[in-house]
Amino acid sequence: MFLETALLVLIGASAGGIIAAGVFAFLAIIGVFPRLMGKTGTKTHIVLYETILILGGVLGNWGDLWPVPLGPGPLSSVILGICGLSVGIFVGCLVMSLAETLKALPTVSRRIHLSVGLQYVILSIAAGKLSGSLIYFMKGFGV
Repeated sequence: MFLETALLVLIGASAGGIIAAGVFAFLAIIGVFPRLMGKTGTKTHIVLYETILILGGVLGNWGDLWPVPLGPGPLSSVILGICGLSVGIFVGCLVMSLAETLKALPTVSRRIHLSVGLQYVILSIAAGKLSGSLIYFMKGFGV
């Protein structure tokens, strides 16, 4: 019984590590991290970026296997708010990096015959996504 459980833990942790490595490789290939380093002017801190990425992958796997209950209270709300903001910023960077990599924005603007105002279209899509997400979670649909 112990051997079977240990083998399942090993297989699960290995699979999680492989998936995390694939996601990080994908993000590196599309240029999320070099773009962030270029925009923030922190190209000299590459080792710090690598360390934080590896630590994030390991802690993410760890958190999936052994979640830490936060409990009720204002501190848990602050922690969840910081985590949500961080994930939102990351997803925004990922989406913009994908859009630049795939050159999707010029294609979209040509297809809908939009000569000016593409930034307003993108802003309205983002605002719609934000409002939909807020309604989804405020009404308790995610529970």
